[in-house]
Amino acid sequence: MSAPSSPVKDKNYNLITVLQLSLNNVWMLEQYVQDAESQGDEELAKWFRRIQENNQKAGEQGKQMLKERLQKENG
Repeated sequence: MSAPSSPVKDKNYNLITVLQLSLNNVWMLEQYVQDAESQGDEELAKWFRRIQENNQKAGEQGKQMLKERLQKENG
């Protein structure tokens, strides 16, 4: 069974959702890095950092893409 469609869903909806999720992951992963480091697991902390960096890059790319799309739409 599929979810009902959202009245606010437009062509940028998925972009905004993924942008928010990427930036939220950056924030969450910071805690995971600290937890791993406090437990002496540098291997896990490094892995979390790599994921965090990828999410940060995706977030920055998403912000730029959204900015450009909104500028085009608003002239």
